[in-house]
Amino acid sequence: MDHITAARCYLLTSFLTFCLLASTSTSAQESQTDRPRPAASAVGAATPTADNRTEEMPDDPKKASVRLPAMAGWNAHLVIDNGETGIWTVGAFQVFPQYGTPEVVGLDDKGRCHVLVSYSGKWSSKTIIDDGRWLGGLTHGDLDPRIEGAELYTGGQQGNLYQVVAYPHGVLDCRLIAHFPGLEIHTLLAGELDPTSPGAELLVFTRPGALYRVTPDGPHGTFVQNLVSHLPGRVRDALVLPGAPGEPASIATVSRNGRLDRLRLSPSGLRRETVYSDNMGMGRLAMRWAGESAPLVLYASHDDGRIIRLEKTPAQGWSRETIYLGARGPRGIATGVFDEDPEVETLAVFGYSRKVQLLVRGPEGWSVETIFEDRDKGHWLSAAELDGRNGTCEIIGSGYGGRVFLLSRPPGYGLEGVATE
Repeated sequence: MDHITAARCYLLTSFLTFCLLASTSTSAQESQTDRPRPAASAVGAATPTADNRTEEMPDDPKKASVRLPAMAGWNAHLVIDNGETGIWTVGAFQVFPQYGTPEVVGLDDKGRCHVLVSYSGKWSSKTIIDDGRWLGGLTHGDLDPRIEGAELYTGGQQGNLYQVVAYPHGVLDCRLIAHFPGLEIHTLLAGELDPTSPGAELLVFTRPGALYRVTPDGPHGTFVQNLVSHLPGRVRDALVLPGAPGEPASIATVSRNGRLDRLRLSPSGLRRETVYSDNMGMGRLAMRWAGESAPLVLYASHDDGRIIRLEKTPAQGWSRETIYLGARGPRGIATGVFDEDPEVETLAVFGYSRKVQLLVRGPEGWSVETIFEDRDKGHWLSAAELDGRNGTCEIIGSGYGGRVFLLSRPPGYGLEGVATE
């Protein structure tokens, strides 16, 4: 082969190699372009800005406000993500009086109490107690005369009852104040509930069914526990009912044995009146109280998904109606002003369906609307005033999904003549 022929062969080989490489690169680019991309998550997804830059949405509520998907007419925000550990009970209390907004308190499956403090949309968690098993009972009241203001009280599966105290410099402290061997603590109430004794007391409902009275009148500031009565079923929720003028308050309870009872403590012992009973277990209880001139209204849930409404009038006593037939396993109901018209009767429901649903009473009866869906089954709902930019209450939820979320109406909702962003 002469030099000219060799040069021609070299040029031809180089050209063919270049064509092959270019074809391979184009195919790879086309393959990458055609590959489906994963959908952006609602938390931690990239969102475009005004100048087409992208920035990551926050996923840590301690650093910034974290939005969650919600239905039209509602906003949802993350308060805490507890991972795979469920949060069974949630409530809102003024734990730190030096802060304007009430704190959100959650109890989890590992026996921890999370006190969640808000600041301009962010939420910081102060975690206290390490009981090892679930905590469920939760209340807030001024029981201990040695401590200024109200204290938190909680207990759970191991029968341990704790007092949690908040200090002005933002610190929490806890101590074990009682133990109930072989019993689970499911429900707690604090206040002046026993007219036969001065001061406030703590009522402890246990499993197996029993009611105990706990008072801070032992030596050196200790608490004393006394059995009030055995009960026919496990009380799963309870609330204090206002008394008529000149009469002490009473207690409404719902139990696993399908009874809604009204309890009164008296010198002769516990007086129990069955307001309603059914052959299906009952789990949650809420009250609508609009002042002394309005009738007392209770809402209660059945495990099969029924929600009932009971109204008490001086002339007719208790009347009952079924207002909703929902999914099995309702585990949270909450009352409050959730409509722009405060006179409209509304009720929020949450449970094993994962959905938070709003029941609204209109001229033609009750209607239902889904406003949020959590990532797992629900277990508790509460209502509180946590956002003053609207004219309604906020809804707080928790459950098997391991997080606490906050549902609120948009700024300006229920308010007239106010400019909004």
